[in-house]
Amino acid sequence: MKTRVGVIDYGMGNLHSVSKALALQGASVVVSDSRSLLKTADLLVLPGVGAFGAAMVTLAQKKLDDFVRRWIDEGKPYLGICLGFQLLFDRSEESRRSRGLGVIPGTVVRFREKDLKKDQQIPHMGWNTAVPVKKEERRLFDGIQPSDYFYFVHSYFPVPSDPSWIMTETPYGSRFCSSVLKGNLFASQFHPEKSGTVGLRLLKNILKRTNEQTFAERSFGERSFGKRSPKG
Repeated sequence: MKTRVGVIDYGMGNLHSVSKALALQGASVVVSDSRSLLKTADLLVLPGVGAFGAAMVTLAQKKLDDFVRRWIDEGKPYLGICLGFQLLFDRSEESRRSRGLGVIPGTVVRFREKDLKKDQQIPHMGWNTAVPVKKEERRLFDGIQPSDYFYFVHSYFPVPSDPSWIMTETPYGSRFCSSVLKGNLFASQFHPEKSGTVGLRLLKNILKRTNEQTFAERSFGERSFGKRSPKG
């Protein structure tokens, strides 16, 4: 059976590239803002490019903020990309009056020019490494070398209060947290869908991990996935 992926459509992010990359790895993908449809997925994906505060307002208006919190709290597989990574934290320097999802304790901060090298700019844009620091969880990065490159474009990055969340670190001035992993939650600052064969390999590993964990729990077939249903 194909892994069923629900990509959250909240008007912020390149949904097409994310969906296409996941479909190329064999997933059955639905892009929607319907909670009743998204809840039938095996893997929930929150992509996003844009402002932290505006994203939280939109998620709340669509009643997707609590939906995402419950999904993660229940231990279901979750993939956050770029803004979908940052929104997991308590707050961001980008939108100081806004509260994040609060799933991961910590703050999203802006790169400081004083911490960067002379040839490094803000935003951090282009190719860089993402070096795993959780050796026991290395399976998620099977087939990927520490020297391989992922694509980044961002001016802010999260700082988890608890370092045990950190899956990879990336050098840019100093080293920053470029992805987190705990249980069934994986989220990254880099864009796997824009990272060529390396990014596709990571998505393949995520789908494989999801499928292994959810296959035995399925109580209904693929036919129910992807059909339009009322929001709610």
